[in-house]
Amino acid sequence: MIIERLLALLLLFLLAPILIIVGIVLKISMGSPVFFKQNRPGKGGKIFLMIKFRTMLNEDNSIGVTEEDESRITKLGNFLRSSSLDEIPTLWNVLRGEMSFVGPRPLLEEYLPLYNDRQSQRHSVRPGITGWAQINGRNLISWEKKLELDVWYVENRSFWLDIKILWKTIYRVFKREGISQDGHATMPLFVGDKRINRDE
Repeated sequence: MIIERLLALLLLFLLAPILIIVGIVLKISMGSPVFFKQNRPGKGGKIFLMIKFRTMLNEDNSIGVTEEDESRITKLGNFLRSSSLDEIPTLWNVLRGEMSFVGPRPLLEEYLPLYNDRQSQRHSVRPGITGWAQINGRNLISWEKKLELDVWYVENRSFWLDIKILWKTIYRVFKREGISQDGHATMPLFVGDKRINRDE
């Protein structure tokens, strides 16, 4: 954990020019805020404030009509997501010990009561910037498959598995695969045994 924090600090220092440039471009093109902040459950379900670069316009458009998430993502936002540059600020969460480089992705707080006992095991480890589900379909697979992959990682995690995941993550970032399902900003909301046509 100490090594992860030191690595996160080093990466934040090395990537500072990119952080500054992206922040300025976001400020000019989309205004404030530059960062997207949201409560997410971490290890043991403990809530923490996750931080990323903002990729969407405000929820209300110029005539006051709430727009769906996929219509609020800008071209810049799409680029940041497909290149994973929007995730750079998440290194701050790693530095704070709230996240790891590898682990189940932190999902919405409202999903907590919807998991079954097996799916809840994903919270027995710290969430990650990337994970086993991210290199095995990302947002193109079903919720059931994604959560099962998360639990598989928890049951089989090791140093070498983490290295494999990090290596394949770099490969997938360059290929820009699995970013979203058709018609969604990412994928439909998880609602247990039901599905509704919205984005997380």
